[in-house]
Amino acid sequence: MMIISVLYPVGTENSFNLDYYLSSHVPLVKRLLEPMGLRDTRILTAGPESAYPVIAELGFDDPESLNAALAAHGAETQADIPNFTDVVPIIQISEVVAS
Repeated sequence: MMIISVLYPVGTENSFNLDYYLSSHVPLVKRLLEPMGLRDTRILTAGPESAYPVIAELGFDDPESLNAALAAHGAETQADIPNFTDVVPIIQISEVVAS
């Protein structure tokens, strides 16, 4: 399984609209990526003292489906980011090797 982690760092000038994120952005991501192989979605939150108060984890069966989904819809999902934050997310792609 492949996981794409989207980490939203905190900063003094930054804002994050969690309501918009959960009610609009996450459904957008699911609508676009589930038909392309998105199998699991987890949204994690921590306190504002955390380095990453919001983290999204998206699971795909294999690198091919993950890459195809990002190629097809990455630009659209990225274009929605300014609607809920001025933070530049950190994106990491990982392979699950044990669970």
